[in-house]
Amino acid sequence: MKALILAGAEKDKHMTKFNSNKALVKINGKEMISYIIEAFKGLDFIDTIAVVGPKEGLAVIENQVDIIVDSAASLTDNILCGANIFSDDDTLLISTSDIPMITSEAIRDFVEKALSMDGDFYYPIVSKEENEKKYPGTKRTYVKIKDGVFTGGNIVMIKVGKVRQCIKKAEAFMVYRKKPWKLAGILGLKFVIKFLLGILTIKELEERASELFGIKARAIISTYPEIATDVDKDSDLELAARVLS
Repeated sequence: MKALILAGAEKDKHMTKFNSNKALVKINGKEMISYIIEAFKGLDFIDTIAVVGPKEGLAVIENQVDIIVDSAASLTDNILCGANIFSDDDTLLISTSDIPMITSEAIRDFVEKALSMDGDFYYPIVSKEENEKKYPGTKRTYVKIKDGVFTGGNIVMIKVGKVRQCIKKAEAFMVYRKKPWKLAGILGLKFVIKFLLGILTIKELEERASELFGIKARAIISTYPEIATDVDKDSDLELAARVLS
């Protein structure tokens, strides 16, 4: 498999007070993205690690990865830029660069569960109960559905050819990935109502996403909160420093 880490510089974001590129914010003296690179390097089924971001700024980690692809204007363009260096049949693990607590074990668990299912696109979700158990008191964006209360992960698995097929259709989902109300609106009125009532099921969400994007989408319930614990604010940075020390 191929790993693609998204490390485009973010402007007007909280973490830019530490570094103009969040991926390069240091935690215990090491760039945040380096922890993610190490987690991928610990997996025997990953043969290539690519990073998409501003090449000049990422020179500090160029010896840690196989290739750095210069970033484009938007998140979806960055994903396409990264995907385009691979062939359609390659399986791609796409990760954000702000989940420094991620481990090889958590990624392996996600991949093994995904490979046991029939799908094209796999997305991890973590229950509030699991998150609170491991990281009590942390603030995350949760969605209440019939199957439980979940937060979304920061890694997806998909074939490169499917990325090219559906990336533009999925753009709004990426923009609103932390705004569940807007996501529900994209999915349709029926889903807005069910969302408000908290009676949507994982199966219904999978079926609707599959219908909208023309790919078979599957949600993977992960018991590893680190796959969904990104660093967006000071308290997240403090948590990461404690966990990684």
